[in-house]
Amino acid sequence: MTLPARSLLSFVLAVLLGGAMAPALHAQAVPPAPTRWDSLSPAQRDMLAPLRADWNGMPPRRQQHLLKKSEQWVTLPPAKRDEIRQRIARWQRMTPAERRQARENQRLFRQLPPEQRAQLHAAYRRFQQLPPERRAQLMQRWRAMPPAQRLRWLHRGPAR
Repeated sequence: MTLPARSLLSFVLAVLLGGAMAPALHAQAVPPAPTRWDSLSPAQRDMLAPLRADWNGMPPRRQQHLLKKSEQWVTLPPAKRDEIRQRIARWQRMTPAERRQARENQRLFRQLPPEQRAQLHAAYRRFQQLPPERRAQLMQRWRAMPPAQRLRWLHRGPAR
């Protein structure tokens, strides 16, 4: 095969293969259509109720992500569904700075070794079991501490 024929064949193959792949690439690039709040099922509206005011202005990809998650959530026991709704509502009330900090904390937590994550989970469960007044006292003390003292407190526990 001569050089011009080989170049032409390469070009034709590239065009054909590129044309065959174009629909797949195009399909990936098309963003999902927005989903109106009114079109959600009653179960979806119930699970996503804290997002109602913002739903129609939300990016379609975010809507699709939440709809997919809500399919999982509706299978959970009622108490767990209520907990998820409360978390969504709490997130909605957070400022952008608070959300950034929460994401950063989550990222740092995921980087911890499994045993440290387990220790933190256990400490959180113990904290949640305290009477509300004691939790409020500890939180007040925590907020008043400088960062170095917070670190010491994390390692030794609060002074009684």
